[in-house]
Amino acid sequence: MTDVAQPGRSPWPHAPPHHLQGLGVFMVTAGTYQKRSLFQSVGKLQVLQQELLQIAALSRWKLEAWAVFPNHYHFVAYPEPAAKTLSAFVRELHGRTAIGLNRWDRTPGRKVWHNYWESRMTYQKSYLARLCYVHQNAVRHGLVTKACHYPYCSAAWFETTAEASTVKTIYAFKTDAVRVLDDFEVNEFTF
Repeated sequence: MTDVAQPGRSPWPHAPPHHLQGLGVFMVTAGTYQKRSLFQSVGKLQVLQQELLQIAALSRWKLEAWAVFPNHYHFVAYPEPAAKTLSAFVRELHGRTAIGLNRWDRTPGRKVWHNYWESRMTYQKSYLARLCYVHQNAVRHGLVTKACHYPYCSAAWFETTAEASTVKTIYAFKTDAVRVLDDFEVNEFTF
């Protein structure tokens, strides 16, 4: 698995609502097989995050928010012109991370990923609430009290690259009514 540039080097897109037109913006959630905490180490989470960022860029999908955990991940992204299909992007991500993880753990052929679920957002409020949900997901799972302290999500990048007013607006959205498949238990671990 290869290194990728840090997310903070690329600016957060301005005026995100214009992405709802055209092919749209998608929120994706994926879980490991049987919800096992297969990425339960700093190194494995770093690799999962790096692969997500790198494969998104190679597939021409622009990530706006992401969070990776030992047994699942979420991201919000939209396709750029000439982007791979979402299914091709996710298939490559799951294939590369499964092979790499199984090599790391010396468990060839082990099933790593179970499935993924995507939703296309068409309403601005829904979109902004999901951005908040993904940026703040580590807080929801009780891993940190401030999302920017969790190193395997986009919150710190978002807070340093977006305009302060954008951060304030998105973080003000209530997420308790957002319907996202997120019944994953994330055990505390040291990161």
